[in-house]
Amino acid sequence: MTGLVLCEPTELYNILNQVTKLSRLTEPNYLCLLGVVLGAALECGRALTRLTRQPIHILRGGYERFSAMYHFFRTQKIIWMPQELDAFQPYPVEIMPGRIYLGNFKQACDPKVQKDLKIKAHVNVSMETGPFFVGDADKLLHIQIEDSLEANISPFLRHLCHFIEIHLELGSVILVFSTMGISRSCAAILAYLMHRNEQTLKRSWAYVKKCKNNMRPNRALVAQLSEWEKVILGDVITDILDPLY
Repeated sequence: MTGLVLCEPTELYNILNQVTKLSRLTEPNYLCLLGVVLGAALECGRALTRLTRQPIHILRGGYERFSAMYHFFRTQKIIWMPQELDAFQPYPVEIMPGRIYLGNFKQACDPKVQKDLKIKAHVNVSMETGPFFVGDADKLLHIQIEDSLEANISPFLRHLCHFIEIHLELGSVILVFSTMGISRSCAAILAYLMHRNEQTLKRSWAYVKKCKNNMRPNRALVAQLSEWEKVILGDVITDILDPLY
């Protein structure tokens, strides 16, 4: 099955929720999503491989499984006008399916997002104060750092990891966010994944980048993550001078 790959529901969810200034669904060449009955999916996929150099993704479990997991995406609508796609409000991306989400301040303030994703705790890595869980230290971890090269997230990393672990043990769904959801919150997620999986910054970076295409911690935060890698693994392994970082 050259050119065919299985796509997990969480992968499609994240594909649908990528953004630049607007949702990437507004881009005419971003995504072609076809509904094909179960028996014909492989046959259709093989036919499409002859028309493109890109891999064809077959959704594991099909629409039924996806719509069961993400019921808020169900729609009877077939045709979308460009202005409707422009107005589409993406959800936070999924880092750990059904458990940890990564987003921006606007999403963190949206009651519908909180309800649909069943969010029970926030990690706010920004100077702004959101409307949810204010004054509740059990459900809100507020790491107040600026989006600048002077920002220092290092003193908060152990508490961050402990806070997330406690909520995972409780079965809570956690939203990690910053103003734009690009730099500070991504650094927080990277630090947690390095801690949880005892893995390199490089491996964690590749995973988060796959979940959120526009992920980009600033250089100061990358340097601090490199030091965190040394704390976790006993040595600096990832070369942060690589242009990737």
